[in-house]
Amino acid sequence: MRILALAILTIATVLAAGTARAQKYDPNFPFCMDVVQWGGATYENCSFYTLEHCRASASGLGYTCGANPYYVGAAASPGRHDRRRRPVY
Repeated sequence: MRILALAILTIATVLAAGTARAQKYDPNFPFCMDVVQWGGATYENCSFYTLEHCRASASGLGYTCGANPYYVGAAASPGRHDRRRRPVY
């Protein structure tokens, strides 16, 4: 009886947890536009490198632009270190 109760409790816990949501923000772009669709559904379009680009895309549509809270920043390019190299003759 304990095993049956434990099994039912486990199944109920798994079903109550629901599904995981996808990440809403792209960490490669510093700015996002909040888009409101017909019917009230909203989503974030995080594909802008500058705030001006985001605002130009949102112009006339009533959308708002803001900083991406999950932006990871620019990565250092490989091979560009502050090392002195021997000249090649």
